[in-house]
Amino acid sequence: MAKRIALLRGINVGTAKRVSMADLAALFSSLGYKDVKTLLNSGNVVFSGKAASEAKIEAAFTARFGFSSRITLVEGEELAEIVKDNPIVEIPEPSRFLVAFLKTESHRELLVPMEAQKWHPEAFALGKRLAYMWCPLGSLESKIAEAMNKVLKDSVTARNWSTVLKLNALAGG
Repeated sequence: MAKRIALLRGINVGTAKRVSMADLAALFSSLGYKDVKTLLNSGNVVFSGKAASEAKIEAAFTARFGFSSRITLVEGEELAEIVKDNPIVEIPEPSRFLVAFLKTESHRELLVPMEAQKWHPEAFALGKRLAYMWCPLGSLESKIAEAMNKVLKDSVTARNWSTVLKLNALAGG
């Protein structure tokens, strides 16, 4: 059965929007998904089962926890491709290398002009439905992250490379 990954945006950051991973896993199980596993405390869920709908999961999440979180779904095969196709091969510090998962193809089109810019010492590259970002000074000091946030606001969620690799392993990639 195909694995899927749900990436939740903005939960368990600071003291707001707290969700235990056990409760999050229980939510996914109650929606009929199988083999539910969470990773870290930042809203990463790997699961299998019937076709998944971001809108359905978001609505169930809001009903259960009393606040919303944008959810981006990634197929396990797609995540394996993301890892394999990484154009920024040398990653000295995986915690400062981010993958931003985009909600729509139109979001990608909005970021195309950023590819032509010089970002040194940072690096930026677009994939099919994501952006790879090397942020050697960290995401809070990143000019790339700042530019992306201006364009896409809160419609994007990012994970560092270490997390991406762990999710890929959980999904069987």
